[in-house]
Amino acid sequence: MIFNIFCAALFMGAACLFSQPVFAGSCCGGGGGSTLVLPKFYQAMVDVSFDMEKYDGFWDQHGNYTADPAGSDLQQYRLNTGYARRFSTKWQASILVPSVWNVNKYSTSASRSDGLGDTTLSLWYEALDDRSAWKIREATDLLPSITIGSSLLVPTGISPYDDVNSSFDVTGRGFYRLDGNILIAKMLHPWSAALSLSYGAYPERSVNREYGKYIEPYRKKLGNRSSDSLSLSYIYYLGSAGDTLTGTASISHLREADASIDGIPETSSGFLKDTVGGAIAYTSTDHDWGVRASWNHSIKRNGWGENFPATDVYTLGVNYGFR
Repeated sequence: MIFNIFCAALFMGAACLFSQPVFAGSCCGGGGGSTLVLPKFYQAMVDVSFDMEKYDGFWDQHGNYTADPAGSDLQQYRLNTGYARRFSTKWQASILVPSVWNVNKYSTSASRSDGLGDTTLSLWYEALDDRSAWKIREATDLLPSITIGSSLLVPTGISPYDDVNSSFDVTGRGFYRLDGNILIAKMLHPWSAALSLSYGAYPERSVNREYGKYIEPYRKKLGNRSSDSLSLSYIYYLGSAGDTLTGTASISHLREADASIDGIPETSSGFLKDTVGGAIAYTSTDHDWGVRASWNHSIKRNGWGENFPATDVYTLGVNYGFR
């Protein structure tokens, strides 16, 4: 029972930090949510979160940061609804669907749009369990938990290849993407650390429209994407009832290679972005509830990104686990 309490604090209280990081917004195709990972002793979990992503400048292809024009106000809001289900001792699956609202003012132009974002479907296998030790007494106490899996990004959002006026109106990438993921976590009470790694590829697709205008068809393939996130958490136990408060700091890295058109590389279309983050989460293990708040921040200096906007993402989320 005590092991279950600690796992709930780690996984439910900070579920958003053990998921695949997504850095996407209205200008580059947003609305993709993180994948959900179900704690081992739960049969199902519902997770609902609300994001506000605020844009503040961008990096050019050489990594130089430039602020937006005076008077600009670029924001995307996302309501993410997720469900995870265990169907055997080691296997679980999840789905996450975002609803997206874009509210943008750039220089003298303004726009608003809304719609579904891209849906994420995930399948996970729990390869190794963490013994979650208080003290290191034997070598096996050092073994982490390892969860491996794959996720499929489904283009249910509005992309630049649909009937939109500008890049500020999109809510999705317009491409399928298949990712391979691995989550490694280790707890030595009251500290825990987690490493999330992901690598994905987009299938090629035909394009005959860009921002509402029909064009001569061509074949396009986005570049392969890699992402990683490292986090460190401290769990504070509230009284003797099993409630916990978890504080987490993280650093994340995202890179996407150049796209190609009809097999010819589209140079400078790829991007990279580094961010830092912090979160605080409350978990009531007696009632299976978890509540969290997080902040993901771009360092607005040269060298922290390339060919991508700088953003701050504020998230409030709640989850409930079914035993």
